[in-house]
Amino acid sequence: MSTYEDRLKALRTQLVRVHLDGFVVPLTDEHMSEYVGAYAQRLAWLTGFHGSAGSAVVLPEEAAIFVDGRYTLQVREQVDAAHWHYESVPQTSVAAWLGVHAPEGGRIGYDPWLHTRAWAKAASEALAERGAALVAVDSNPIDAVWPDRPAPSEARLVVHDDRYAGQNAAEKRQAMADWLTARKADAVVLSALDSIAWTFNIRGKDVARTPVALAYAVVHADATADLYVAPEKIDEALVQHLGNAVRVHPRADFGDALKAFSGKAVAADPERAVAAIFDALEAGGAKVLPLRDPAVLPKAVKNSVEIAGHKAAQARDGAALTRFLHWIATEAPGGGIDELSAAARLEAFRKDTGLLEDLSFDTISGAGPNGAVVHYRVEEKTNRRIEPGSFYLVDSGGQYRDGTTDVTRTIAVGRPSEEMKHRFTLVLKGHIALGRAQFPAGTRGSQLDVLARQFLWAEGLDYAHGTGHGVGSFLSVHEGPQRIATFGGGDEPLQPGMILSNEPGYYKTGEYGIRIENLVLVERRKVPGAEREMLGFETLTFAPIDRNAIAVELLTAEERQWIDAYHAKVIEIVGPQLEGDALAWLQAACAPL
Repeated sequence: MSTYEDRLKALRTQLVRVHLDGFVVPLTDEHMSEYVGAYAQRLAWLTGFHGSAGSAVVLPEEAAIFVDGRYTLQVREQVDAAHWHYESVPQTSVAAWLGVHAPEGGRIGYDPWLHTRAWAKAASEALAERGAALVAVDSNPIDAVWPDRPAPSEARLVVHDDRYAGQNAAEKRQAMADWLTARKADAVVLSALDSIAWTFNIRGKDVARTPVALAYAVVHADATADLYVAPEKIDEALVQHLGNAVRVHPRADFGDALKAFSGKAVAADPERAVAAIFDALEAGGAKVLPLRDPAVLPKAVKNSVEIAGHKAAQARDGAALTRFLHWIATEAPGGGIDELSAAARLEAFRKDTGLLEDLSFDTISGAGPNGAVVHYRVEEKTNRRIEPGSFYLVDSGGQYRDGTTDVTRTIAVGRPSEEMKHRFTLVLKGHIALGRAQFPAGTRGSQLDVLARQFLWAEGLDYAHGTGHGVGSFLSVHEGPQRIATFGGGDEPLQPGMILSNEPGYYKTGEYGIRIENLVLVERRKVPGAEREMLGFETLTFAPIDRNAIAVELLTAEERQWIDAYHAKVIEIVGPQLEGDALAWLQAACAPL
């Protein structure tokens, strides 16, 4: 299995053994997670693709890998075109591709613990056009040919203290019980790892960069719950924290437990619970209610304690990032810094806070043309020096007990070209327009997305990713349901307390990338004479935006005022945490335009 070609051949041989004519390989786990543990990295093992979203299909004579616009360049660098077709999402889909390429009358396998029912329905319908069938497998054929597949993490769960959570777990379960009673339901299945972490005020270390634990849960209408987690992950402190109302079982017992709800009404989320969960409930005689996970919205709408914690984390993180920006400004013009050393230095500044639990994702450290790869992941073979006359894009964040951060800065090293400054300023104008937006309650992120793109669109430019994603509270750096995008989401009404990113960008393939990202908080706005409840954004992230990359003449007076006010706030919040040369640099970097 030393080459990806060998792995593809081994999988095809295994498919013949189990009488399948193809198999679908998603990048997820049995919890429909975006970021997954090493044991679930089947797509990466098979193909070499290391992005955070994608799928593949393997047929007897051909194979295809499906990625969205964020990974158009990356997939071509990591996956061999001699063995794989590259397919773009949402222009096509796995189901649509199967409807054209699956063998007539073939049997295409899928793992029901890795797909939703809606996906299985769409794939089945597409395959029916070719007289082919979608077949659920009892065991994943990749696992049979992956000789050194890592075991799931055995890390202990930890208590997420109420001083960070702002609400105790018993209160959360009671609210969930009230939700069940209102819907005449007996129980709800929770399978999303961040929902379980939030509901029980627990955290874990089972997924890199995301503080969650591999577990399932069932919450009942009497506010008791069953938590399914590997026994070695629980200690006495966790038992005491969970209390008598939470029964703990081995995680391996979850599947069988779902079959014990005969005659009961059980809620499960069709977007977050895999097909196997619905199948097991129905096999046991339960009436399944396809309802959204009741933790999703209250988790997204942060309480006052979570908001205060997030602001503290942002101030701390902003100072660490500012120290890094000062370091880059001092060292990079000499040409001695590369992407890996810069990422390591930034992590060191965050660790110096003494409160960093982990990064919130692998740092995107992209110099020059690597910055044009939207979700670039630096490694030894791609590592570039940060050269004078270039843009350096760094997208990074930290996990702190009191908050999760995510921030992107694009840095002009030396003198940028007029084109680079022009396009940086178009992105900046979009960032400002979204940050200044005022909108009525009920507005969806999809309605705001154009604000960030308008100046790029006016010149025939765009970017192939969403403008904003939700962010958790010491949880996932990508949290739903809120989103600012015109595709792939953005239909959730924004509510006060939601935290999102504001991150327009521009990417010129082979030359440079630009992205400016702050996190923002949805807040109520008092508008004299308003006939509707009005909302807006409070900026939460504070670190300098590179003045050397701005074409000031392209900014309106109001935009210049926004930048100057923002930089004044950066000095107010970050300045007291700095001293000496770093403080002097900050004051110059935040001087009025």
